[in-house]
Amino acid sequence: MIKKIYYSYNEFREDLKILINKIDQEFDTIVPISRGGLSMGQMLGEFYNIRKVYAINTIGYEDTKKLDEVKVFHLPNLEKTNRVLIVDDIVDSGDTLVSVLKILKREYPKVKFFIASLFYKTTAKIEPTWWVKQPQGWIEFFWSEDLKQ
Repeated sequence: MIKKIYYSYNEFREDLKILINKIDQEFDTIVPISRGGLSMGQMLGEFYNIRKVYAINTIGYEDTKKLDEVKVFHLPNLEKTNRVLIVDDIVDSGDTLVSVLKILKREYPKVKFFIASLFYKTTAKIEPTWWVKQPQGWIEFFWSEDLKQ
């Protein structure tokens, strides 16, 4: 049985502050991976005063079951972009980020991409440019849990 760990808004806010202090590159666009990166993308967009925040959609899990392949859709138009910060809540296997980067780099070869994540598993296929913690179980994020009855 996978250990489930509740991740609160207060912990999220404090971890975003840690992440912000680690980020040492400039970027002009934020691309959160939907759905897990959306809260991060919105808050980082506010913090950095960046209006170019464009979500990209992926499906890699069905509940807690990992799917065989990651589906990537709703690519943003990055033609007038130079440096992109891709954000996601967790880099688990790395399959999502590998798929997203492959497509974005193919479509926008002149754009420089950085990755920021709250959680990173060292067994993932790719390491984010910046990350905060290693997960010690299945993370139950507040945005998934707090509205349940």
